[in-house]
Amino acid sequence: MTKCFAASLLATCMLVSGCTSTLVKPDQYSGFLQDYSRLSEQQSPSGVKVARWVDPNLDVSRYTQVYIEPSKFYPAPQPNSRIPQATLQGITSYYDQALKRELSKVIRVSNSPSNDTLVIRPAITAVSAETEGLKPYEVIPIALVVAAATTAAGERDQQVEIATEASFVDASNGKVVAEVVRKGTGTDLENKKQVLSADDVKPVIDSWANDMRLSVEQLRAKR
Repeated sequence: MTKCFAASLLATCMLVSGCTSTLVKPDQYSGFLQDYSRLSEQQSPSGVKVARWVDPNLDVSRYTQVYIEPSKFYPAPQPNSRIPQATLQGITSYYDQALKRELSKVIRVSNSPSNDTLVIRPAITAVSAETEGLKPYEVIPIALVVAAATTAAGERDQQVEIATEASFVDASNGKVVAEVVRKGTGTDLENKKQVLSADDVKPVIDSWANDMRLSVEQLRAKR
């Protein structure tokens, strides 16, 4: 198998979400959410596996708008030469933009919450780069990590993983009505020296935002 063909096969595999898990293991939860015990493995509207909980009494139709709190890293990471501050800011900024872009298609996005508002609290809980093909790989779920492993044959491509946890809160009473945890794989880095950019994870963030929009549409359709 040529290197070019292998790269093409890997890219195709990532696109269909069949070569990497989108589930975050319970021992990798960050502590950002209120209650992880009620999460269960479910299928997102786009067909990938996530850990999710939705209050069975949730009536999305009662909300006329959503307020999206600025996304954050949890806990706050320390930038480094591989993942600089500009990349961190770019990731959270793009997450905010993507959520507003997608959700505004189905519900009004407000600049401040009121009693008829569903508040969305998103967090980035992992950004890591692991050396492709080496098991077990180095991952610290709630921090930014780059695995520096190499092989006798030379450096391998590194896979970039990013995870999110989000809670959905009724602004009228502060009650959490839904929670979700998931992860995705960004663009492969060529080696352990390449600097991660926000562009490397934008497709993953787009898929998260798209699923949030589709989830709102599905919940509305049930009522």
